[in-house]
Amino acid sequence: MAFETLIRQMTQAASRGDGNAVASCFTDDGVYHDVFYGSFRGQEIADLIENYFHRDGENFVWDIHQPVRQGDIGYARYVFSYDSRLPQARGRRGIFEGVAICHLQEDRITRYREVATAASGLYLLGFSAKSIHRFVKHDTENLLDRPETAGHIDRKSAGPS
Repeated sequence: MAFETLIRQMTQAASRGDGNAVASCFTDDGVYHDVFYGSFRGQEIADLIENYFHRDGENFVWDIHQPVRQGDIGYARYVFSYDSRLPQARGRRGIFEGVAICHLQEDRITRYREVATAASGLYLLGFSAKSIHRFVKHDTENLLDRPETAGHIDRKSAGPS
């Protein structure tokens, strides 16, 4: 299966709340790392979709743009939006742009993670500056913990003083 078909199948299933169909796009031990909810492995991915995504939002739209595959990695730019069900943001629509990074094994995903403009989406949902700051701090900590960033900054001096 082509990567474009796989990523569209996965995102469309997530948008309609079909967690088992999303999980079937992954290897049995595949990991979906969501920018908000964290990492889910194997069949836990169905739980992420059905009991987190669709608990907190509705009317999902997840558009994929320019999917490409090079070897065992696929990349796809996306625009993702939903209407919030959270009490503090009920009825507001959050819009997020990002890039999905998929490590692949044959025709399935072994690891999914994303780089997203989440702060702008949280702003649209009406989250407080304090909540957005907390999210950005957590996102920054995740960035600094990745091996790719090791030579870029001294971890002890990172962040506001």
